[in-house]
Amino acid sequence: MFHPQGPSFWELARQALSSTERGYDLLAAKFDYTPFRTQDGLLAQVAPHIAASGPAESALDVCCGTGAGMKMLRPLCSERIVGVDMSQGMLRVGQQSLRDSPGIAKLDFIRADALDLPFENEFDIAVCFGAVGHILPTDQPRFVSQLYKSLRRGGRLVLLSSPAPPWTSRRYWAARSFNAAMRIRNWLVSPPFIMYYLTFLLPDAADMLLDHGFDVTVIDDAFSEPWEEVCLIVARKIEE
Repeated sequence: MFHPQGPSFWELARQALSSTERGYDLLAAKFDYTPFRTQDGLLAQVAPHIAASGPAESALDVCCGTGAGMKMLRPLCSERIVGVDMSQGMLRVGQQSLRDSPGIAKLDFIRADALDLPFENEFDIAVCFGAVGHILPTDQPRFVSQLYKSLRRGGRLVLLSSPAPPWTSRRYWAARSFNAAMRIRNWLVSPPFIMYYLTFLLPDAADMLLDHGFDVTVIDDAFSEPWEEVCLIVARKIEE
């Protein structure tokens, strides 16, 4: 975790005691040297599934952070890729680091809330990688509805998920312990820092997408080690 160019323990502690937005502003300059960034190796395995559905003009990366997903998408799109995040600091780093990334699509970075996206029927592809833990369960239907309205008819939403781990597993108890610590932190400290694990899990995530008008495909063998437990959700907007 503590890469020489990454944040120190005390910098991470300061982030954790800030709001979600402020915390990522503080972390932005060193975020790419943390394990919280979605890894390029995982995204490289997502790319062929997006490309297999045909060419795309435009894509939206929600909660884009410093742009790992946008970098993967750029060679797959011909016109425009928009990254949305609440943290201006993360967007600023993304603008700098992706300036010379491969591809011809124009890159736009927009500060906006994932629960109130300023788009309607604009994109062929929408993605959100490694950020659904920032969406409270009570807000997940609204989150899905915002993604739905941002896509054109026939547009595809690509997300990562997994079934719930068995309660006997180390992953289960590590996630539950982290979530308990975050709930205590948010009870004691205001404003809250919203980050929880074991959210938007299958099969409930797929059911929610179906309820909002998507046609849903779950690919449970999309990834090789060490991500073999991750599933890929590809949801197509089938109505206006």
